[in-house]
Amino acid sequence: MKFVDEATISVVAGKGGDGCLSFRREKFIQYGGPNGGDGGDGGSIYLRADADLNTLIDFRFKHQFRAKHGEHGKGAECTGKKGQELYIKVPAGTLVFDEDTEECLGDLLKPGQTLLIAKGGEHGLGNVRFKSSTNRAPRRITTGTPGEERKLRLELQILADVGLLGLPNAGKSSFIRAVSAARPKVADYPFTTLRPHLGVVSIEIDRSFVIADIPGLIEGAAEGVGLGVHFLKHLSRTRLLLHIVDVAPLDSEPVKDILSIIQEVENYSAELATRERWLVLNKVDLLPPDEEVQQAIIEELDWQGRVFQISALSGQGCRELCYSIMQYLEA
Repeated sequence: MKFVDEATISVVAGKGGDGCLSFRREKFIQYGGPNGGDGGDGGSIYLRADADLNTLIDFRFKHQFRAKHGEHGKGAECTGKKGQELYIKVPAGTLVFDEDTEECLGDLLKPGQTLLIAKGGEHGLGNVRFKSSTNRAPRRITTGTPGEERKLRLELQILADVGLLGLPNAGKSSFIRAVSAARPKVADYPFTTLRPHLGVVSIEIDRSFVIADIPGLIEGAAEGVGLGVHFLKHLSRTRLLLHIVDVAPLDSEPVKDILSIIQEVENYSAELATRERWLVLNKVDLLPPDEEVQQAIIEELDWQGRVFQISALSGQGCRELCYSIMQYLEA
């Protein structure tokens, strides 16, 4: 399935039904009086978070949504039927913006959560409402009001506990394959990951966390180079970032790679740049046993956070890293 994380839709709530102008007409009753009923309210439109959805692809083919109008009032003081409310399913983690005002209308985080996005019109009043001691036969009614009409922008930010950062081919997809059941594409060329992937890491019964793998960043991504920073927003809900770095072969420049990613994250969001971030040195199985890469990188960067050495291909160090993540999240 194609991953779509942004969509624009138009919603129009139902119009309220008009009030009825009617008088009672029965044999032998000369002055029956007014009996026109009220109209029904227009149907409102809601967004509802659905646990079974993980993309906004459905909105690529359907952009307009309309709720039902309320029925007009009828004689014999019969009220018109209310317009049926419309519920639109979206994935959990969807942000809703008004396209015209850029106002954030809500954030649907939990499955089953609903958000009113377009209120239905108010019903009109029938002439029975205007009967009084001085006006026994009112011919006045009111019409129903139009429903709200809006153009909305939906943005999906996937929900995960841990997010993976790094250059293309740093081993992010290999790592998520090694520790979860997720199977993102892995190949020996850049940008094999073109959309975010989620993987559930199970430590033991009732102890698990979710990892998000996003496409790799390159220098200049904040200005749109490569895939840009289009997918960095998916890390905004994570509690921990794993910065995965390729330390093999020996002629690679891991410090330069680390600094370039840090710079792109800072250019994208100052808040995201301050998020707890661990350094994960990948492909250490390709280094000579006596090679002290970790200490050299720490000293050159003056790195204050935690550092781990793993091999995503062989699984070396992955189990220890996952246990440390679980302890951090639980704490």
